[in-house]
Amino acid sequence: MRRNISPVLMLILVFFVPLKASAVRPKSSPAATEDEAVREIVDLERQAKDAALHRDAAFVERTLADDYVAITPLGQVVTKTDTVAARKTAQLRYEMIEISDMVVRLYGNTAIVTARAEVKGTELGEEFSGPYRFTRVWVRRNGKWLTVSYQATVTR
Repeated sequence: MRRNISPVLMLILVFFVPLKASAVRPKSSPAATEDEAVREIVDLERQAKDAALHRDAAFVERTLADDYVAITPLGQVVTKTDTVAARKTAQLRYEMIEISDMVVRLYGNTAIVTARAEVKGTELGEEFSGPYRFTRVWVRRNGKWLTVSYQATVTR
């Protein structure tokens, strides 16, 4: 049975840009290639934040893998189709998204991003705000970075 996902739960699926990012590098990869990959991921995270603030559905259509799965803070499973649909509605609007403590870890063609996010916005006219921690997994497929997984947890 498939449940409808509330747009406010989608807030954890859509954004993020670091003020500062660090990378943890496995010893087996060349530093120059890793630095370039980290820059690409940091830029994608910046674009994701901008896309969330502007409700850009095209961005998620381009950057989420077809097999993308996210887990919301309430344990709901969200797919690419769910995320694109949520972006196309006007029910959810972000006023502010601030990212901190971002770390990018590289493992070959996989990048794992962890960070904190402070968000503020409205859903159906009701204000919401709060802190989260999240993990996003990017995989390079055919030379293009795609998000394959995302999970967020509400913090205090």
